[in-house]
Amino acid sequence: MALEITDATFDEVVLKSDKPVLVDFWAAWCGPCRMVGPIVDEISTEYDGKAVVGKIDVDANQEFAAKYGVRNIPTVLIFKNGEVVDKQVGVAPKNVYTGKIDAAI
Repeated sequence: MALEITDATFDEVVLKSDKPVLVDFWAAWCGPCRMVGPIVDEISTEYDGKAVVGKIDVDANQEFAAKYGVRNIPTVLIFKNGEVVDKQVGVAPKNVYTGKIDAAI
């Protein structure tokens, strides 16, 4: 399962990570988000130890969604060394997300 990230844990979990981080910005009411969720969970298992994979609920945690200009969900951001290195807005096949993580590893 992907890590639950909040505004309170974002800095520690994402920005200070020594591994690449995939963050799925989502909301419970978002249909496309429910399609991406299981893909993100699968990636979390496959990349255990190689990358951090997490989700942040934009309804409950608006600070970092606003900071990174997340206007549409689902939005997946890839971070490396505390910086955004890639982005995917909307639903995409699993290989799109894994390709972005592989490029950051």
